[in-house]
Amino acid sequence: MAFPESFIKELTERNDINEVVSAYVRLTKKSGNNMFGLCPFHSEKSPSFSVSNDKQIYHCFGCGKGGSVINFIMEIENLSYPDAVRFLARRVGMAVPEDEKDVNFSRRERMLQLNRDAARYFYEQLSAPNAEDARQYIIKRDISPAMVTRFGLGFAPDSWDSLVFAMQQKGYTKPELLDAGLAKASKKGNGGIYDTFRNRLMFPVIDIRGSVIGFSGRILGDGEPKYMNSPETLVFSKSHNLFAMNLAKKSKMGYIILSEGNIDVVAMHQAGIDCAVASLGTSLTPEQARLISRYVGEVVIAYDGDAAGQKASQRAILILQQLDIKVRVLRMSGAKDPDEYIKKFGAAAFENLLKRSESHIEYRLADIASKYELSSDESRVAFIKEATGLIASLPSTVEREVYSRKTAEMARLSGDTVITEVERIRKRILGQARKKQDSESSRPAHLTQPRGKNLRFDNIKSAAAEKGVIRLLYYEPSLFNEKAQLSEEDFSSPLLAKFYTQLKERIIFGAQPSLALLAENFTSDEISILTEILNEPTELSQSERALDDYIKIIKTEKLKRHSGDGESPDLNEIANKMRESKGYGG
Repeated sequence: MAFPESFIKELTERNDINEVVSAYVRLTKKSGNNMFGLCPFHSEKSPSFSVSNDKQIYHCFGCGKGGSVINFIMEIENLSYPDAVRFLARRVGMAVPEDEKDVNFSRRERMLQLNRDAARYFYEQLSAPNAEDARQYIIKRDISPAMVTRFGLGFAPDSWDSLVFAMQQKGYTKPELLDAGLAKASKKGNGGIYDTFRNRLMFPVIDIRGSVIGFSGRILGDGEPKYMNSPETLVFSKSHNLFAMNLAKKSKMGYIILSEGNIDVVAMHQAGIDCAVASLGTSLTPEQARLISRYVGEVVIAYDGDAAGQKASQRAILILQQLDIKVRVLRMSGAKDPDEYIKKFGAAAFENLLKRSESHIEYRLADIASKYELSSDESRVAFIKEATGLIASLPSTVEREVYSRKTAEMARLSGDTVITEVERIRKRILGQARKKQDSESSRPAHLTQPRGKNLRFDNIKSAAAEKGVIRLLYYEPSLFNEKAQLSEEDFSSPLLAKFYTQLKERIIFGAQPSLALLAENFTSDEISILTEILNEPTELSQSERALDDYIKIIKTEKLKRHSGDGESPDLNEIANKMRESKGYGG
């Protein structure tokens, strides 16, 4: 739907982009009037995600994503434009002007309401006479009544359609139950549906805003799978969420404990360790790691000690490292997981174990050493080769020296020998990285081509001028006059022509160009390209001359295209001029 322009203007004014983004990204580094942080949309170690308070836009110099505060919420919360507007309106207590088509809840809001009602149903069923097995299981696992309430645990009855019937009584339809993953269609083809979760202890999955987005059910008795999660839905993606993150984000412990199972999480919270979370039936994903990085800079991995747990730990370490998160690994002796360890040795012993947890480098070195018999020279050489490769990747000189000497002790070599080998490898790695970077930056097209894989400018000289026109008209609409009018046919790029047309229409009607309003008519990739254009430097003191120059280039290139002149411009010459230009940012 189209929202009134005055409403969107007030909405964006009241939702300052710095404040909104800061709820998801730790913005600390300042450059001029811009704040920087680690991008929430891709893995990176150095902050390249920029937020401009002056322009009220964000832009990542790494992955290219950008836009207004509305685009940010669309991307980070996976919402449509209207739902992102509603999200921001709720944040500042604004009433949303709805038209007749949107009187009811959006499909997403309706699904969240259904999940909430289903969670209440499961919780109430835990007290029903037929839930004795579930109550006995809770007692067996030593879960206190307080934790049952805290996590909203419930029971899915061992019946065909009890949840379906209860929810239909509340007015929910069959398609809504199917879409939410709470019901499945009967294979008989008679249009019937039945409960997805049956005879299971239910764990609601709650997102960081407190909304029930899905469920995880543990089978009671025999049966497979042992744990069943909600399928992917409009509101639930198991790769983007973590069990109990809604609780752990409030912890004052300063780190997150990453475990494998829901019961482990409950056990740790019951022991007073309220920073534990678990992935939802998968190993840690980059999206989950970025979610964690919004709140803490340190993670303790407390996976099971078996081979699968060790493999998952190695994968998690590599993912967390990409975000420059400090990683420690918990080694549990005498117990397979945190729940068992706490039951056998007590909460105090587990806290001491946490304090003694080793850095991920120590963990990985020990893992490498376990593969070799260090009494033989051949194995020692192989161990040193693998270990020095790991140590050379560490950014800190101090860390490299400390772990080089530790590795030397393990292999019975001199510390200086290992340090020399580590620095030799590191020099080679950095050299290769610089060579790759120089190669990328020397490509002229790299300076003007958009980042979207499916979007390319055929004529980079014209595209550079077209971007200049768009940038100037956005920031100085008064430049638009009869002389500045271009047609869509003048543009070499249909996308840039569309940007120009939208701007022109707003200027003609006397409206101020607004990225937030334009966002409704473009995809997220397209808005990212427009943001990148607007983020380039522009010298408005010479804007009239610049506009004339840009239009001349556009017209000249159009003539070349129509006359069939295939002579391509000197790309290197254009690239050099663009690097040197401080005038128009073209």
